[in-house]
Amino acid sequence: QLSIELKQNLKNTMTQKYQQEGEESVTSAVDKLQQEFKCCGSNNYTDWADSLWIRSQEASGRKVPDSCCKTITDLCGRRDHPSNIYKENGCITKLENFIQEHLKIIGAVGISIACVQIFGMIFTCCLYKSLKQEPY
Repeated sequence: QLSIELKQNLKNTMTQKYQQEGEESVTSAVDKLQQEFKCCGSNNYTDWADSLWIRSQEASGRKVPDSCCKTITDLCGRRDHPSNIYKENGCITKLENFIQEHLKIIGAVGISIACVQIFGMIFTCCLYKSLKQEPY
């Protein structure tokens, strides 16, 4: 269920909000996502064909954003050849893997903190018991 929601929301964000007025933070986040994870589009590079920006004059004939390019140059998104863009991978799979890997770390830290707290409670109980038995 979460995977389906994530896929739909990511694709919708990329196609509807990328390079739109007032959505500069979305554009920056999508560009960073595509460059950091070496991916293009939500499922793959063809997702960009539905983009409002790609279909507009502002895209200057690009087929994908320049952030999909392996080496970013101005207007490199006009050429969607595999040697030029991250054609084989969509960002959704890589994003899901990233989240899953980091959830394990967060879980491990949480369990560690819980163990320290339990140890502290046991120590406190022992200390309380020993103080209660000894008169002042």
